[in-house]
Amino acid sequence: MTRVLPTIPPELVVVDEDEPCPYLEGHTARRPLRVPIRPLSPEELDARLEAGDRRSGPFLYNQRCPSCSACEPLRIDVAGFEPTSSQRRAGRKGDRELIVEIGEPLVDEERVALFGKHEELRGLRQRERALDTQEYARFLVESSAPAFEIRYRLASTKQLVGIAITDRGARSLSAVYTYYDPDFARLSPGVYSILTQLRLCQQMSLRWLYLGLAIEQSAHMRYKLAWYPHERRIGGVWTRFDGGAALDGNPALR
Repeated sequence: MTRVLPTIPPELVVVDEDEPCPYLEGHTARRPLRVPIRPLSPEELDARLEAGDRRSGPFLYNQRCPSCSACEPLRIDVAGFEPTSSQRRAGRKGDRELIVEIGEPLVDEERVALFGKHEELRGLRQRERALDTQEYARFLVESSAPAFEIRYRLASTKQLVGIAITDRGARSLSAVYTYYDPDFARLSPGVYSILTQLRLCQQMSLRWLYLGLAIEQSAHMRYKLAWYPHERRIGGVWTRFDGGAALDGNPALR
């Protein structure tokens, strides 16, 4: 039976059951999927992100795993961010060789093929086959929150080499999903995409960039831990990390 949560706006819980963990082999996950009865405002999105929520298509979810707490929502402190030397190099390289465009999330054969190539060559595919256009649209175009698409093209040929789907809150951006052509890994497109979203936060005077779940035990999810200063939601409390050292949840540090 579908449950209704008395949030603002109310949300319908459409799935709530144990499943194999998509991040850690042999673990059991529980991620109840909820859908708001109407699109979220930027302020309402901020409240969900503050509570540790993530978005997939029109659905919101939070980790409710029965015996594991490895997933930690992570957000970067935009005002305090200082890039490392390797992040600076990636930024300079991307600025030289890539063009950044911003627009509405779209679906077409070019994007679907690029997404499939990213999944396959980076070992991320958990289904038997690649997404088709309808599945891509449900995952990355349909949304319950204000969202936009960042496109990365080669300056020399205008070839599309990466896409970042990003949500816009009143005080934050949230990196929903980024994919790119692995043939251009030398450009560090994942790093450059985070730097691009941080620049957008700075231009918009936003406080946070949410990167989603950081998982130290996962080879594909631990990279987020390299961005400082950041906060991770641990045991329901946002805890600050500056260069690897954890600070308590003092509101003055937020």
